[in-house]
Amino acid sequence: MSLCKGFAPVVKNDAEILILGSMPSVASLAHEQYYAHPQNRFWRLMAKLLGYAKMPENYPEKLKMLMDNHIALWDAIASCEREGSLDSAIHREIPNDFSEFLSKYTKINTVCFNGGKAYQCFKKYNKNILTNDKYRFYSMPSTSPANARFKIGMLEDKWKVMLSAPK
Repeated sequence: MSLCKGFAPVVKNDAEILILGSMPSVASLAHEQYYAHPQNRFWRLMAKLLGYAKMPENYPEKLKMLMDNHIALWDAIASCEREGSLDSAIHREIPNDFSEFLSKYTKINTVCFNGGKAYQCFKKYNKNILTNDKYRFYSMPSTSPANARFKIGMLEDKWKVMLSAPK
């Protein structure tokens, strides 16, 4: 088993939406970038949902696209043991501290989980937050290439709810 340690959150004080993955893939960890695997549809999906004519090409522009639209990005898991990139291979996870995070970024009112493992882990360690009426929670289909049955149009249909949530 390899020890995997996640990234710091990508967030600004005006963030209203938080997107949570589970743990960055092997490719993402190697590149030190969220969703770095070329087959992951996350960045392409975000560009479509946010009305960009084309996906930003470099990582700082991708992050800027999210932050300009009041979207924060982080992971449910701070560290874990895992062989490969599959969520099903995650063991001994240690969660990120969302009580502290959400008390600091008070404008966040919507939390979207990129895949079932992100939601399962958040739910396991944050029951008190899940019952807080301030937040809306959406468990979304994963943008991972392992979720091949969801084509980009299907992902777009499911994910667009995060932008239509009342502020």
